[in-house]
Amino acid sequence: MGKSQKQSRRELIEKMQRDQARSDKRRTLIIVAASIVVGLAIIAYPAIKLIQDSRIRDMAISELGVSAAEASCDKATDDKATGTQDHQPDGTVIPYPVSPPSSGPHYAVWAPFGKKFYTSDDRPPVPNLVHNLEHGYTILWYNEATANNADQVALIEKISKAQLPESSNGKFIAAPFKESDGQQPWPAGKNIAFSHWSGNAQGQTTAFGHRQFCGSVSGEALQQFMDKYPALDAQEPNGG
Repeated sequence: MGKSQKQSRRELIEKMQRDQARSDKRRTLIIVAASIVVGLAIIAYPAIKLIQDSRIRDMAISELGVSAAEASCDKATDDKATGTQDHQPDGTVIPYPVSPPSSGPHYAVWAPFGKKFYTSDDRPPVPNLVHNLEHGYTILWYNEATANNADQVALIEKISKAQLPESSNGKFIAAPFKESDGQQPWPAGKNIAFSHWSGNAQGQTTAFGHRQFCGSVSGEALQQFMDKYPALDAQEPNGG
């Protein structure tokens, strides 16, 4: 009777060991399968992003965002321009009279010419970007409400990667603009602003900065602004 109990106990232990081994094997297979899935996702994500970016580069900016008619854009303004080649030391507080600035004194170093999109995390100081305006850039500024909307920021980034109109000569930057960056509040309900710094085009004796405010992101409205104020109409069009 005692021997039978020992045998039963041994068989029970062996069964428990077999069950544990099967459970460990299943757990191992699940971990391996999950690792493979994660690994494939890590590999696939850059490839998918490259494909998406390639498709975006084939699109005209006018295809992105709402139409110009739906963007609730105000009429573009002409601001008397100042500050040509007025280079201030880095860190100098420059109180621009209009918000966002369309001209004015600026830092001696411009933002990198090859970078077209900035977030709140990597945007250079505004006076660096104003220097880009002097070289014929158009800047799309987006306010804090837009910066907090991931879908809108993603749309703006797509615009920065899409085909710009020939009039822009590739000179475009999208960057956030905080209320504390300027002295004037933006018009109510306007979340996007374009700015450009024109030169003395068409025999004009006075240079102007130009701004236009829109309620929504519109690649078509941006293209119309760029066509109206081309990159070659600038204080220093050959820079960049």
